[in-house]
Amino acid sequence: MNDPRRLRARNFPSAQDEVEAAQPHSPYDRPGSSFRMAFADSDFLLRDELRPVRLQLELLKAELVQQEQGVDSTVVVFGSARFKSPEVAAAMLEDAVAGGDETAIRRAQQMVKNARWYEEARRFGELVTQEQDALGEPVIVATGGGPGIMEAGNRGAHEAGGRSMGMSIFLPFEEAPNPYITPELCFQFHYFAIRKMHFLMRAVALVSFPGGLGTLDELFEVLTLTQTRKIRRRPIVLVGRDFWERLIDFDVLVEHGVISPEDKNLFHYAETAEEAWGAIKAAYSGDNPSLTARQLKGN
Repeated sequence: MNDPRRLRARNFPSAQDEVEAAQPHSPYDRPGSSFRMAFADSDFLLRDELRPVRLQLELLKAELVQQEQGVDSTVVVFGSARFKSPEVAAAMLEDAVAGGDETAIRRAQQMVKNARWYEEARRFGELVTQEQDALGEPVIVATGGGPGIMEAGNRGAHEAGGRSMGMSIFLPFEEAPNPYITPELCFQFHYFAIRKMHFLMRAVALVSFPGGLGTLDELFEVLTLTQTRKIRRRPIVLVGRDFWERLIDFDVLVEHGVISPEDKNLFHYAETAEEAWGAIKAAYSGDNPSLTARQLKGN
């Protein structure tokens, strides 16, 4: 009887097979030699002229892994990388008081206040994971993979016993992704643009906690793409109304005619994890369109 494995066997060796089988040939196995296979030649792949290829690879790697891991829908969490957990913030304040530096004490006191948002983000990640089927199909938490609010979102999902994704960006002042990300779903990006595209490709909702320039960049990209109808409209929740209204006066933008009054309806405010998750669930209830993942398919 014929072995069906022989019929399905590859006619060509894989690239990995050939790289492993390739033997060095003196005098060509030396720095500067062009003898290496193109796809195994890091010097070649890192040339400036290969930037379009690297952009494509960065987009494709995360896409293929998410397909293989069965990730169809995500709830994305943005927010400051600088916020600390309540226990860490309390320890920082204790150290500052012991040191007697008034500036350090004031900073630590603010950090203790900001720890509220860390705790809300942790609770939000927990809620989404515990009720991941509440929108009609499984969803997982996705963050930027770093510390602060990102860590809190991943931590909440981890503590609830679920998976979560982290899409970190290489930065010289951040040492490593936070420890709560599912290892198979922990990515590192070089290009901000590709990272932000992956934030949106499977997002069924986006939640922004208080944050700085990076958070604003991510938030305004989402708002702009939604306003201009370049992506499907999804729930956008801003947690901490007082922070956001003091930071961004949307009424001034309406007053000057640079946005429409209706644009203020692109997002919702919430104060707690429960309110944020409730707003997302409400957006997918009743007569609203059913949950559909991968809204950028075909783009």
